[in-house]
Amino acid sequence: MGIRRLFVANRGEIAVRIVRAAKALGIGTVQAYSEADRDMLAVRLADAAVCVGRPAARQSYLDGARLIAAATESGCDAVHPGYGFLAENAAFAEAVEAAGLIFVGPRAETIRTMGDKAAARDAAIAAGVPVVPGSKGRVADLDAALAAAEAIGYPVMIKAAAGGGGRGIRIAGNADELRRLAPQAQSEAQAAFGDGGLYLERVITNARHIEVQVLGDGTRAIHAFERECSLQRRRQKVWEEAPAACLDGATRNRLCASAVALAESVGYRGAGTLEYLYDDATGAFYFIEMNTRIQVEHPVTEMVTGIDLVAAMIRIAGGAPLALWQEDVRLTGHAVEVRINAEDPAAGFLPAPGTIGALEVPEDPGVRFDGMIYEGYTIPPFYDSLLGKLIVHGADRAQAIDRMAAALEGLRIGGVKTTIPLHQALCADPDVRRGDTHTQFLEAWLAGQTLAAQ
Repeated sequence: MGIRRLFVANRGEIAVRIVRAAKALGIGTVQAYSEADRDMLAVRLADAAVCVGRPAARQSYLDGARLIAAATESGCDAVHPGYGFLAENAAFAEAVEAAGLIFVGPRAETIRTMGDKAAARDAAIAAGVPVVPGSKGRVADLDAALAAAEAIGYPVMIKAAAGGGGRGIRIAGNADELRRLAPQAQSEAQAAFGDGGLYLERVITNARHIEVQVLGDGTRAIHAFERECSLQRRRQKVWEEAPAACLDGATRNRLCASAVALAESVGYRGAGTLEYLYDDATGAFYFIEMNTRIQVEHPVTEMVTGIDLVAAMIRIAGGAPLALWQEDVRLTGHAVEVRINAEDPAAGFLPAPGTIGALEVPEDPGVRFDGMIYEGYTIPPFYDSLLGKLIVHGADRAQAIDRMAAALEGLRIGGVKTTIPLHQALCADPDVRRGDTHTQFLEAWLAGQTLAAQ
């Protein structure tokens, strides 16, 4: 079948990444953009670009009908949704295919099953994958939530059944807190995802966040090893690395094998990520959810395996079988990625949009910058604050962190405040260098820090 012309239905750094991957495959590209994004880098790099609406995402990047019309009218035969926006929207995937276009991602039914976190838990259990003790599917109402929490044991995490990104999550330590917090979580989930469904999970204290990268062609799947993403602020990942230094070989093998088993059980197609909590105290791991799309942090996996994940998902969507076998995938060295946001860490991480001044990007061996900025670019205030990702590769974790510290010193972004000082401080922290962290570490660490302004 193959793809000849690809419509990029996203923005920012992931749009740049997709355009470049498609061009390397000899595929033409058409970039969608809102009225606020006329000057973004992906528009400059693509073969053509189409305005899809006003700055507000719901009037552009979240308007599925408008995106599909633009893809069709511009002569595209496929749509890549990137991450966020409509990337995990099953109805959008169905509509793309109903219009005679290829959706670069999993089938709509897979998105629907694995995008509903309660349904994904059931799929994991059916595939023999361990899950965090929790409710049996969604909780129908507050009484059902209270009964489930009593059976699970407090503290419990109240989670949105749909969506992701840390939205719709609350932790309740007792029944009174559950009565108060469940309606808040439901309201937030409804506003963010159009679905207020909730389910409950037991809280695992000081757990690590580990995720496994998979690739599948709908019949067969492989893994590309795992990443650790435990350094999080407000449940948003800040620093990611591959592999997870806390795992021994036997645990890594069991974890990755469980991810492949689940991916194959649902006939997964394309690139996806299965997220787990890992309990350092017991060595146990538990599946929590699947992201049916490319991840922000995919470059660290690319650095340690040499696999171009975006190119692989485009080829698979075009009808090619999975080109790799598990024995072909090798793990080499260690990689670290940090997210460079237009935020001021010295002022409580307030967003800091503005115009990019002098820009210096390090080009040393083992250093990569996946960005969306250039000198003179004005950051629109309508979207998230991510400017790009700085990624490094080293022979081992210590060298990777040293290389990251040097790369951060060499990355100069004038005109705006960024999170570079945060990452410089993390590189110097003894606990971070030892890998002695968990999902609650960064919040407590920040409470005791005074970060310098850039």
